[in-house]
Formats: sequence, C-alpha cells, structure tokens
Amino acid sequence: MATTLPVPIEFSLPDGWLSAPPDEVGAPQAAFVALHPGSSAGFTANVTISGEVRTDDATLAQVAEEAAARLQRGLGTVEIGRRNELESAYTQVVRMTAPINGRPVELVQLQVFLAMPDVRDERRRAVLEIVLSATPEQFENLVGDFQAFLKTIRPDGGVAR
Repeated sequence: MATTLPVPIEFSLPDGWLSAPPDEVGAPQAAFVALHPGSSAGFTANVTISGEVRTDDATLAQVAEEAAARLQRGLGTVEIGRRNELESAYTQVVRMTAPINGRPVELVQLQVFLAMPDVRDERRRAVLEIVLSATPEQFENLVGDFQAFLKTIRPDGGVAR
C-alpha cells in the first residue's frame, strides 16, 4: 500500500512525465511515482517521492547513508558517486545493477533528501526522499527534467520550511 508524505507538498511535473499509482508500478514504499513513458527501452525512467518524520538528530548525510544501505541490502553492490550537501538538502548519485524482468540492468539514481522542520515542534522534522531512477543513457537525457522538477517542490497548506 502506498505511503503518505509527512508534510503536504505541491509540485509540477515536466512535459513527458505521467503520475502512476505507486502500488500498481511496484513502488508501495513511495507516496508518489512519475514515469517517463518515452524512455522505456527495457526500463522506464521514474521519479519517486517518499518521506518520514524524524525525531533524531541524524544529519541528511546519515539519512542518505541509510538509503544507500537499504539498496545494498536489496541488491548487493551499490556505488556511491558525487555527493553534495546544502543547508536543508543533500544529494547523492548511486549506481547499481538491478534485476529487471530476469536480466541485470545498470541503473543510476540521483537521490535528493530535503528536510522541513516542524514549526510547532523543533525536535521533529519531515525528511523527503526524491529519487530519479534511470539507465545511464536515460539519466543523461532526463536529469535536466529532474532538476526542473525539484525547483517546483514547495510546502503546501502554509507549512513553513
């Protein structure tokens, strides 16, 4: 069953991307999934959004390490590439090989972690995980779309960052 986000957000999808029900596309851990049908050649590039409320003092870099460890437990070897830390965001590139329809497929993920503090309780914060998953060739063509998409994400309903 698809999850819900711990904080309401709004965003706009770039042209060529379509939202899909997370459960129907095999991503029950996600609250939102967008597919790029035009990229489908054995693998459909996708964007997922998930999130959780954190009450610990883990840095976004530590949250990103946790995400990489989950991938490693599920797939085996993952290679962490470029990382970048900003005040309320952290990004990392992850390369892996995943079994898709019974064959190994090389994938690249750009993982973005955004922190949104709870304005009513400073010990709590929502951490969103926004991920582009694509083959290396798709990644080169779609990373610009993903970056444009990220710029549209903002809190909804008066939630302050």
